[in-house]
Amino acid sequence: MRTNIVFTLTGTDRIGIVEEATRLLLARGGNVETSRMARLGGCFAMLMLVSVPADQLAGLEQDARQLIARGYQITLTVAEPTEAGAHAGWSLFQIDVAGADHEGIVHEVAHYLSQRGINIESMDTGVTTAPMSGAPLFSMTALVAAPPALAGEDWQSPLRNVADRLNVDVRVSPARRSDG
Repeated sequence: MRTNIVFTLTGTDRIGIVEEATRLLLARGGNVETSRMARLGGCFAMLMLVSVPADQLAGLEQDARQLIARGYQITLTVAEPTEAGAHAGWSLFQIDVAGADHEGIVHEVAHYLSQRGINIESMDTGVTTAPMSGAPLFSMTALVAAPPALAGEDWQSPLRNVADRLNVDVRVSPARRSDG
């Protein structure tokens, strides 16, 4: 029997950290199902859904101590199976936000969505430099699931009002789940 775990690693970025972490997983019969990895500042972060034989979980926790001893923070969290119909009938949308960077954009958008029962499935944000002025430009792409109760409700126009208040542009479009 296999167990799904969420494996996270954060710490100083260095060449070979992905190879080393995945070698530990592979040695215990682990398989990376889904992952997100990024260098953030001078740190590196890994977030992976991994399946491992249930009898290898304790050994994997022991093996992870090698990386912890070298200054990495690691968590192994058993992921409970998702009910097949947990979000049946929910509609998926992609939300894109762009504009001048400033504090609070992610919080305000997340607050608006949570107040309406909309679940954030994934979110990527970044800041780049404007070509001419050098001003910081914020961008965000989020995949969200809206419950069936919102099917007839106009929740997108008020989101545009939030964006106007934040002085950013927002675009909402239908999306499809890509993780099966």
